[in-house]
Amino acid sequence: MRGGVCGRVNILLVPSLLLLLLAPHLVFSIEVTTPAELHAAVGDVVTLKCSFRSSSSPTSKMNVDWSYRPQTGGAPETFFHFLSKVFLPTQGQFLDRIGWQGSPSRGVASISLINATLKDNGTYTCSVRNPPDVHGSPTSSIVLTVTPKKSSIRFSDVSVLIAFILVPSGILTLILIGRMYCCGNRHSQSKAYRSSIEVTEGEEYVASRDRRRTCYERCLTDSEDEDYYYHQKKRHPHDEEDYADSQV
Repeated sequence: MRGGVCGRVNILLVPSLLLLLLAPHLVFSIEVTTPAELHAAVGDVVTLKCSFRSSSSPTSKMNVDWSYRPQTGGAPETFFHFLSKVFLPTQGQFLDRIGWQGSPSRGVASISLINATLKDNGTYTCSVRNPPDVHGSPTSSIVLTVTPKKSSIRFSDVSVLIAFILVPSGILTLILIGRMYCCGNRHSQSKAYRSSIEVTEGEEYVASRDRRRTCYERCLTDSEDEDYYYHQKKRHPHDEEDYADSQV
């Protein structure tokens, strides 16, 4: 008799034990995952990724919460909520800077942080509830690190620099070199053309003084002297012949 009773008890215990073993897999089935760390620069648009898996299909009761704890420490503060519709921050540092990137039907509960600042450094926690799956691992956290943006020279800046500085400077240099070269040739031709008779004592002084001048200064001076000499010769063509006859 006792054996029959014990057999019945054992038969009843087996289903109970199976239910206890399977219960965590049936009820504690929601799992939320996020990246462990995320790095961004000041001014970037940062996507805080969050995904979840649930044994139950998302319903109108599914809700998502995002909270933030500063890097300096303190209690977490919820700044975003989703329950059938989006509830964005109405005040604080995240005002007008949060966008909903989630898709519950695909198991996505991500948000975007616009115009990241150094004050945004800290821990962001994603929490998802999808009744009846409300247990298990319903939360996951991201540590966000925002750093100053590195200064860099853009291609457009280089183009502007070349167009407005280097190109005009190069053109001006070529013009000066060409002018000095032409003036040098002109100065040589002028000295070769004029005979020793045409060189007066005043011009000898000018010649000795010209040796101490730069090529460019001599070029300008020679141009003026030649123009003056040309006009004087044209105006008094017989003066030089009379002077030569008197010397003879």
